[in-house]
Amino acid sequence: MDSFLPSETVLFIIYLVAITAEAMSGALAAGRRNMDIFGVAVIAFVTALGGGTIRDLTLGRFPIGWTQHPEYVYLVISAGLLTPVIASFMHNLKRVFLVLDAMGLIAFSLIGCSLALTMDYPTIVVIMAGMITGICGGILRDVLCTQVPVVFQRELYASVSLAVCAFFLGLDALGVGVDVNTAISFTGGLTLRLLALWRGWRLPIFSYQDRWE
Repeated sequence: MDSFLPSETVLFIIYLVAITAEAMSGALAAGRRNMDIFGVAVIAFVTALGGGTIRDLTLGRFPIGWTQHPEYVYLVISAGLLTPVIASFMHNLKRVFLVLDAMGLIAFSLIGCSLALTMDYPTIVVIMAGMITGICGGILRDVLCTQVPVVFQRELYASVSLAVCAFFLGLDALGVGVDVNTAISFTGGLTLRLLALWRGWRLPIFSYQDRWE
């Protein structure tokens, strides 16, 4: 979906693994809503590639990444269509998927930041580009499946993306090289996300009931 520098080879590999895992998570969400095979394929595609698409549209980056890499489309749709076949075995892989999802979140966020930086956008826009890439696929999935997006109601997720983007830009401002910066930011972000899962960290919840009846 995106163009990668040679120094980002590891991120690229993680990206491929992540979009595959995200496509499968989207397919499972579609299955919970009893969608047909076409619906499964659409939700898988949107979950895996939706964040990058929204980012490219927001930044005015054309052509949109995946249109130049149709092999990514084949990959995510194939993963989505494979999911119903192996769904009965996937409950044993829940922890693996959580780790892959965490890796994808961090990789997507760093990729979004890097692309926005190359386009000379202001800092706040670079951070938003990273977050959009990291979380919007999941938001689209949940909206299409008619549920409140997980990113807005459960453990730290968007907050981790924000922290990773800010940390990456902070190290960049200090003159840390791209390779070292990427490695440190990825490791730190992944550690934070896994700790949040392990410890059950959550943001404060706002619950309001109208009493003006």
